[in-house]
Amino acid sequence: MNPLTFVRYLTLGLMLMVAGVRAVPAHAERIKDLASLQGVRQNQLFGYGIVVGLDGSGDQTTQTPFTVQSMTNMLAQLGITLPPGVNPQLKNVAAVMVTASLPAFAKPGQQLDITVSSMGNAKSLRGGTLLLTPLKGADGQIYAMAQGNVVIVGAGASSGGSKTQVNQLNSGRIPNGATVERVVASPFASGDKVMLELATTDFGTAQSVAEAINKKFGAGIANPLDGRVIEVQAPMSPSERVAFVSELESLRVDVAGAPAKVIVNARTGSIVMNRAVALEPCAVAHGNLSVTISADTAVSQPNALAGGQTAVTKKADIQIKQENNALMMLEGGVKLAEVVKALNALGASPQDLLAILQAMKASGALRAELEVI
Repeated sequence: MNPLTFVRYLTLGLMLMVAGVRAVPAHAERIKDLASLQGVRQNQLFGYGIVVGLDGSGDQTTQTPFTVQSMTNMLAQLGITLPPGVNPQLKNVAAVMVTASLPAFAKPGQQLDITVSSMGNAKSLRGGTLLLTPLKGADGQIYAMAQGNVVIVGAGASSGGSKTQVNQLNSGRIPNGATVERVVASPFASGDKVMLELATTDFGTAQSVAEAINKKFGAGIANPLDGRVIEVQAPMSPSERVAFVSELESLRVDVAGAPAKVIVNARTGSIVMNRAVALEPCAVAHGNLSVTISADTAVSQPNALAGGQTAVTKKADIQIKQENNALMMLEGGVKLAEVVKALNALGASPQDLLAILQAMKASGALRAELEVI
């Protein structure tokens, strides 16, 4: 073999190797979009309350005895004692659960939106008023107090005589219906370190974030502890720490693209892919459907002195058959989107799609993570 021929074959082999590797482009994202500060989060609150003032649409007290018990206890606290054996038939009262989210760094006096939901068999909470209700956290401590008029979104008639259809009247909201009474301790202002937690575990991203921080603020400032947590040295002064974290969150990090993923909704048959997902050659038979996928790589090489470039292209042959001899053929890249499109054209059910994708994944032909919701 002469040297020129050897070089041509070597070049061809290298190009085929490069073409077989799917490059994932990197893109820059802010640290704020990739991670959050450990301990800086919302806290869920809940409480049990009573809604009064309903227009005969409250709980049927014979079937919800806890509503009567709650009213009796509340009246006793107000100095009103019911005679023994009296069982009031209340139609304008409903027992409810009250929920809210306490944001990070919330201070006493700050107001929160709350959600009120019926616990019993009330027909509607429209027009009701929530009585003073303590909202507790997971530790049993009271962090807020709630009270106000319940708003049912979309209820009632609008101008012009048209009416909005509402299917759920047993829950509503009270804007600014709760007042914060207690501060939640946060580790943000304590110690000389802050912890960054990535939204998704990824060792490469953790290393990239640490390198970007060290490049900006100095070597040794950030240290990745694992694939999710990065330890960062922070100033002790509160004002300096706030400015430091603000600048830190604005840093941009080059992050590789997310791994290939396919989401399948088993009920509706919806399929969502986060990027083009290629398939390896395979054949799948399911019921009256037969799927055959094959790939062929074509190489176009110019003459030795033509001055052109070697081109490598891939062609796909996707054949999907039914018992009635229907045949659909697509040419181009071997893409999952093309297979799904062809299956849908032949009337495949969501169960058929899910079974075929699971079989492809099990055989190794589907080079992506498959998640069924």
